[in-house]
Amino acid sequence: MSILPFLLSSIALTISPGPDILYVLTQSISNGKKYGIATALGLVSGILVHTTLIALGVSALIKQSELVFTVIKILGACYLLWIAYQVYKAPASISLTKVGTQKSARALVKQGFIMNVLNPKVTLFFLAFFPGFIDESLGNVTQQIYLLGFLFMLQAFLIFTFVSIVAAKLTVFIRTNKTFAVFIKWFQIVAFIGIAVLILV
Repeated sequence: MSILPFLLSSIALTISPGPDILYVLTQSISNGKKYGIATALGLVSGILVHTTLIALGVSALIKQSELVFTVIKILGACYLLWIAYQVYKAPASISLTKVGTQKSARALVKQGFIMNVLNPKVTLFFLAFFPGFIDESLGNVTQQIYLLGFLFMLQAFLIFTFVSIVAAKLTVFIRTNKTFAVFIKWFQIVAFIGIAVLILV
């Protein structure tokens, strides 16, 4: 199991602008870092559900057929390349809007959890992402997947927490620096293509 490449890839994915990190940003900007961290906790907690689905599904596939597992990895790589293409077509800009209604920290944890669990794209993404870092020779695939899921949750929460703390400064910088938006766009493209290649190797 390739822990270091997995962590580096996970960090690259987490810091790429997406619904989760932008939601953490908007909550931090509008209501303060406490609420941004609460949102982050809810979002990463939802990963447990997706990890369980992947653990059960991928383990079953490996037991049934190595060919099916290989096909899943190929389809996963194609999916990641498609995401890279979608990022390429999108404009190099990041839009942040403030959230007007303040909710309790507990409500934000619950909302973040539900928001993550009800997003089927997360499960599909993990199904494309995780198999490339599983070593069948080590056995106990389910345990490997849960370890990867925990590592993904941990790095995501730490990054989201950091973003919450410095949200105000980041917001000003992102809105006024066009070069940064272009850099983030191409960073995402390279990250997705790189992960797709890594899965196939």
